[in-house]
Amino acid sequence: QAKLLESGGGSVQAGGSLRLACSVPTRYSTYCLGWFRQRPGRPKERVGLAVIDADGGTAYGRSVKGRFTISRDNDKNALFLDMTGLKPEDENIYFCAAGDPRFWEGACLIDPTGFAYWGQGTQVTVSS
Repeated sequence: QAKLLESGGGSVQAGGSLRLACSVPTRYSTYCLGWFRQRPGRPKERVGLAVIDADGGTAYGRSVKGRFTISRDNDKNALFLDMTGLKPEDENIYFCAAGDPRFWEGACLIDPTGFAYWGQGTQVTVSS
């Protein structure tokens, strides 16, 4: 089964920017795609950051709205998260995920329980 694969994590100073990318298998081209984050070793505390539907409609979590931008390129099978104004509290493991929109009856919600397919995560470190 093809898997989602994140890239672009790394270390950045507070106030800096970073772009995360996710390789998305073709089979998820009509799925909701999203970015989530969690502290190491705390999978049950996975926090939704942003989601995007197949038509480009987006929704953001309160903590990142105005700083992070989600986008997708279905032709390149890619999902992106552009992060600006990074803060030390943004330091986390970041995951991309795919979910069937039928779970939410057609909408895409920032709800990790509806995302069945996950990447392995990429670490983002923010130094103050």
